[in-house]
Amino acid sequence: MSDTPDSAVQTVRKYIARHRAAFLDDLAEWLRIPSVSAQPAHAPDVRRSAEWLAAKLTETGFPVAEVWETEGGAPAVFAEWPSGDPDAPTVLVYGHHDVQPAAREDGWDTDPFEPVVVGNRLYARGAADDKGQVFFHTLGVRAHLALTGRTAPAVNLKLLVEGEEEFGSPHFRELVERRRDRLAADAVVVSDTGMWSETTPTVCTGMRGLTDCEIVLYGPDQDIHSGSFGGAVPNPATIAARLAAALHDEHERVTVPGFYDGIAALTEAERRLIAELPFDEESWLATAKSHGTLGEAGYSTLERVWARPTAEVNGIGGGYQGAGSKTIIPSSAVLKLSFRLVAGQDPERIESAVRDWVAARLPDGIRHKITFWGATRPCLTPLDHPALQAVVRSMSRAFDDAKIRFTREGGSGPAADLQDVLGAPVLFLGISVPSDGWHAPNEKVELDLLFKGVETTAHLWGDLSAALR
Repeated sequence: MSDTPDSAVQTVRKYIARHRAAFLDDLAEWLRIPSVSAQPAHAPDVRRSAEWLAAKLTETGFPVAEVWETEGGAPAVFAEWPSGDPDAPTVLVYGHHDVQPAAREDGWDTDPFEPVVVGNRLYARGAADDKGQVFFHTLGVRAHLALTGRTAPAVNLKLLVEGEEEFGSPHFRELVERRRDRLAADAVVVSDTGMWSETTPTVCTGMRGLTDCEIVLYGPDQDIHSGSFGGAVPNPATIAARLAAALHDEHERVTVPGFYDGIAALTEAERRLIAELPFDEESWLATAKSHGTLGEAGYSTLERVWARPTAEVNGIGGGYQGAGSKTIIPSSAVLKLSFRLVAGQDPERIESAVRDWVAARLPDGIRHKITFWGATRPCLTPLDHPALQAVVRSMSRAFDDAKIRFTREGGSGPAADLQDVLGAPVLFLGISVPSDGWHAPNEKVELDLLFKGVETTAHLWGDLSAALR
């Protein structure tokens, strides 16, 4: 089937309009399943959610739809729809079907697991994060077939929808490594992100990595009298404070030797694109509940949280914490640190550098133990990557030829594991906006934007098929 750009947009929109009500009914049915992965009591619901999705993907047309077990964790869903074209590229879509805890008494206006449409908004836990953004792919692929006249997608289309993202994806990397051959792809599309705003459509190009640790410092074998021994033996609480204070220099740069080695620096073009976004720092500070900004010198607020590596003191403690005074030198103290990483930084190398930095700063008489809790790698797709440009073109069509701008995510997620294990570029396609209230009471999704996601994917598979050949 051959369509001009304008007629292609109308073909897709007419198809979506005919199937809108049934799509929303199905989504509401899925949202009623309280697939709260962090609460063991909801483990049967998480499994029911996976089984529901696998059945719905089969109904959509995927010839393969399977529930995949994890080693002691919650099930994931895998689906596959071969193109039939011998040289068609393969695209893997990632999302998750588990949700955050939610209860009416948390501040919800309605039952969080009984979806409610109010005007142009659908309220329910998981409406935006992430069931709505996973589910728009089901209608999107059918609209793609209606647009092209094909009986199978223009790409070999795969889906991987995990069930543990909301409590850290503890079994995800092992699952990806074990199933590497089944998951092999030329590109990964992550639908678990958002846009800048309803009026500023954007595509995310990367997420930071993460490694975090606990440092326990040991001094005397027990708490001892500060008058009898103070000033003559090392105090672990004092050393913890010195470590925390030494983590940054006067320009707020991290002082760990080698911390910045090899990082992908922001280009002038990227800095210009970030500066073009309608960022209101005063409103951002209000959202952050902060009374001022502080960060690495020479970078804007958005550059600091999206594209620069950071180190934070997450907790510090030791010694007496009760009412009044207790004049002691404590026997131990603890410091908790986290490091957000950008492209070019390797978590294992950073962990080694932090261990060396701590050891070099401890005086005689202080023993220590450092525990790292695992790591997430950063991921970044270059702005000129053909696959990223395909996402931009398809989204622009859905948004009536609007200019698509670029963002990054300051947080971290499992997308980097897919990039690392599969060796494929990661593309982000999300339609959620900040007001959707991820993890908060009254989570919602804007229905107009949800269907813009459907439209984008209807155009995307044909465009990616050409871009990845």
